[in-house]
Amino acid sequence: MQLDHLVLAARTLADGVAWCEATLGIVPGPGGEHAFMGTHNRLFGIVSAAFPRAYFEIIAIDPKARAPGHPRWFDLDDPSLQRALAGGPQLIHWVARCDDIHAAVADLRAAGIDRGEVLPAERATPRGMLRWQISLRSDGQRLIGGALPTLIQWDGVHPADTMPPSGVALTHVIVRGLPAAATAMLPAGVQLEAAGPPLSVTLSTPRGPITLNSPPHEATHVQQ
Repeated sequence: MQLDHLVLAARTLADGVAWCEATLGIVPGPGGEHAFMGTHNRLFGIVSAAFPRAYFEIIAIDPKARAPGHPRWFDLDDPSLQRALAGGPQLIHWVARCDDIHAAVADLRAAGIDRGEVLPAERATPRGMLRWQISLRSDGQRLIGGALPTLIQWDGVHPADTMPPSGVALTHVIVRGLPAAATAMLPAGVQLEAAGPPLSVTLSTPRGPITLNSPPHEATHVQQ
């Protein structure tokens, strides 16, 4: 298990790009559309020695896309999250990469944690299709305010493999509030603490070290 990417949500993708330029001092790289979720994104690499192949995703609801007939991922349809995003883009989640996503999801389910079903996904890029499998709940919930990672398994090319250096690197990741059954799955480099926001990360940037915290969350049941 390794940290795959961080997720920052924005009210609009333009808001997310403006935030990135003002806060981190860089222009994010290109992304694409997720037709099956009605979202779109921009990406840039945050690779470091502690977090190889890590990248940063800025995501927003795509106003030009047809609304999906199910909740969007990462709680993007949740009214409380949308209210938070009205005040500016927010770090909301992280995604962990694994070699056998079905086994990882089954292990969590056996421990009473419903990370959802494993679904195939894909997105077109100028270099070809990106394909992956991802754990998604039918209600779209992140769980524990985003501290519990969504799981992903890439099929072939990984996005970070073709990203140019961005000038930003991930140096620290802290998660809080995880149930004991989930702590064993934490990737190397991800620290566990007892109190504070669900997720905190520190990035080395052209503007110096920047720490981002996820917004507080309401208590969420992790069992079905």
